[in-house]
Amino acid sequence: MGYELIAAVDLGSNSFRLQVGRVVDDQIYPLDSLKEPVRLAAGLNAQKILDGPSQLRALEALRRFGERLRGFDPGAVRAVATNALRVAKNAPQFLSQAEAALGFPIEIIAGREEARLIYLGVAHTLPNPRTQQLVVDIGGGSTEFIIGRNIEPIELESLYMGCVGFSMKYFPRGRIDKPGMKEAELAARKELQAIVKQYKKTGWEEAVGSSGTAKALADILELNGFSPLGITRDGLERLRGIMLHAGDVSALDLQGLRPDRLMVLPGGLAIMSAVFKEFGLTQMAFSDGALRLGVLYDLLGRYHHQDLRNATVQQFMRRYQVDAGQAARVAATARDFLFQLMAEACAEDHPDAQVIGWAAQMHEIGISVAHSGYHKHSAYILANADMPGFSRMDQARLSRIVLGHRGKLERVQDIMRESPDWLLIFSLRLAAILHRARDGAPLPPIAVRRGDKGFQMGVDPGWLEASPLTAAALEEESRQWAELGMELRIKSGRGKTQAAA
Repeated sequence: MGYELIAAVDLGSNSFRLQVGRVVDDQIYPLDSLKEPVRLAAGLNAQKILDGPSQLRALEALRRFGERLRGFDPGAVRAVATNALRVAKNAPQFLSQAEAALGFPIEIIAGREEARLIYLGVAHTLPNPRTQQLVVDIGGGSTEFIIGRNIEPIELESLYMGCVGFSMKYFPRGRIDKPGMKEAELAARKELQAIVKQYKKTGWEEAVGSSGTAKALADILELNGFSPLGITRDGLERLRGIMLHAGDVSALDLQGLRPDRLMVLPGGLAIMSAVFKEFGLTQMAFSDGALRLGVLYDLLGRYHHQDLRNATVQQFMRRYQVDAGQAARVAATARDFLFQLMAEACAEDHPDAQVIGWAAQMHEIGISVAHSGYHKHSAYILANADMPGFSRMDQARLSRIVLGHRGKLERVQDIMRESPDWLLIFSLRLAAILHRARDGAPLPPIAVRRGDKGFQMGVDPGWLEASPLTAAALEEESRQWAELGMELRIKSGRGKTQAAA
């Protein structure tokens, strides 16, 4: 079932934003928005640790957002975090406090996933999305580059440079001089050279800027008469000259320059100037669509069963030549076990049911690397590949479950004992053992349940006696759980195999 109101929270490196939208006939109409200039990236020290003041600013902003979102269904809200939390070493500790303040889960998304969602937002605001667009989104900690047509991206890239980091490094305390500006532009051009050749080869008909830096530059250039419309190369040069003449951000007197953009404007200008030079641009339009609008449309697609994650899983299965029949058998059995262990997972689109399905479908992708230890290869691919639609936390969870689906359970022993991941790992391990023959032969009825010390499994004794290989594998499985201080009891009617805790 869909929702009338949905919301996106964007924990950017410069600003935190909340967007509430009303869904009408598969279109999203902005209803309410909030913005907090948190400048999270400014709180990252040389060791990539978020300092206390930046965390406090963030938590205060999220509490305010949480109040606005009170009463929203959990499925109608999606919160995503970008570069500052991608690189912060203490992000996991901060995230638990942030989620408590907001009242909803927060995903840290990869750079290319951020680029995909940005393009989805921009594409829904373009007057003619059928033309091929180059979209540039300069954020606080990273800059995303996308070439796309309609709502389909063709090229996606995220570079580790943003207006907050560049402003702090090259324009400390707001001081603007020629050496700093030149050094900043050269650093940005050096980063851009890694992608320019391929992007020029793909080509575009129009350049579009999105998010805060592009909006600030477009406003300043238009309101001060430096550009007739949008961002132009001549306008950027005039602004550059005025900023250098001022020598300090505090001395700038420009129409359209908001106080919250003041300290990060020099870094944003340096990056945009480098983009214009490296890509050979003369003009760039501005789009109001950005990450948070893309998150809303992605959320809308999930309601309408157009979940990009399912398409990504199918693409991975094709790419890594997965035995689709075996994957389907293991997935069906693993889901059945999970439903027995967790009744609520039977609900449509329950996240744990989705995860066990995806893990089962992709648990053998590592065979394409090597059969020996393939689960380790599968886990590595899932943790590190670009997987459109999946957050980094989604990928880490899939990787853990797939790593634990066979072999020694000690590899995943760091999972908290109360985590539902143990139910998924148990379900997937048992399904993989029972379908080891890969022959599609039907299984007898098998009952599983959770006990105080672990798990119990009930199976027909005749079938177990006729399946000595499976019986031996189940005995070994009992030993694996016992080594973790848990138990797996196999009840077959004529005695039982047990691993003591």
